Amino acid sequence: MKKPEYQLKKWLPSADNWVSKIKLSSDFIRNTVKLALNEDLYPSGDITSNLVKNNKVIKVKLLSNQNAIIGGLLFAKHAFSLVDNKIKFIIKKKDGSKVKKGSLIATIEGKAKNILIAERVALNFLSHISGIATKTNQFVKLAGKKCKICCTRKTIPNLRVIQKYAVKLGGGTNHRFNLSDEYLIKDNHIASSDLKTLVSLAIKNKKERKITVEVDNLKQLKTIMGLKFNTVLFDNMNIKNLKAGVKIAEKHYETEASGNINLKTVKSVAATGVSRISVGSITHSAAAIDVKLEFWNLN
Repeated sequence: MKKPEYQLKKWLPSADNWVSKIKLSSDFIRNTVKLALNEDLYPSGDITSNLVKNNKVIKVKLLSNQNAIIGGLLFAKHAFSLVDNKIKFIIKKKDGSKVKKGSLIATIEGKAKNILIAERVALNFLSHISGIATKTNQFVKLAGKKCKICCTRKTIPNLRVIQKYAVKLGGGTNHRFNLSDEYLIKDNHIASSDLKTLVSLAIKNKKERKITVEVDNLKQLKTIMGLKFNTVLFDNMNIKNLKAGVKIAEKHYETEASGNINLKTVKSVAATGVSRISVGSITHSAAAIDVKLEFWNLN
């Protein structure tokens, strides 16, 4: 049987759910990069780089233009090797490394035209993955050691696994990967049915899946106290009510906060004692990291 192109740690009904490990196989990375190259090169290739007739062998430095958590180096390496398998891509910093502005990330050696063809695809992967890792790490530092930062399903379609991989590089943890990973009873579900009934049905059908229940006020919390689910998700609650909710729930359930939490507010939210904070912006709004190629040796 063919191995899956990426592997996820199996979900378990405990806090370990949130420390999933993502292993990206070489096949997964290669196929993802192939799609990106096809997008760039279809239908007529790089018509500008094809003007380069004196196709010299060159050496290039790959540098970070800012302080960052770097990630996506194997994607970049595959971008160059798929264009020309004779290009030498030497990694100087591993994924997850902290780098400073001007840091050498990798060196590249090969024919000028082929390096130019692969350049943008390689840098796009690097800058995007590094951007998510860096943004995540900023939240992680502010939240402190007792509170975990989680990503959500607010990801770019078809890039979820890559973006969640980037979150892990930044020290964050992963929320569910898809709608079948766990029960997450939210306000829109509650609006169309009775909260206690929904939770009871989830408990009846849960098997090994986790159950998370979202509440946006203390009255809802008190309604479900005593039921056997895993996590209370406090959504868009002010600090006073959040602190009170955590105090009520923490001995019985895992606790999580969400709802427009940013770098200015995350520290005060973490201080309420919640186990986790879920932040959509670390995947859907992270700024790309500026990385560049610098020519340093021409033969």
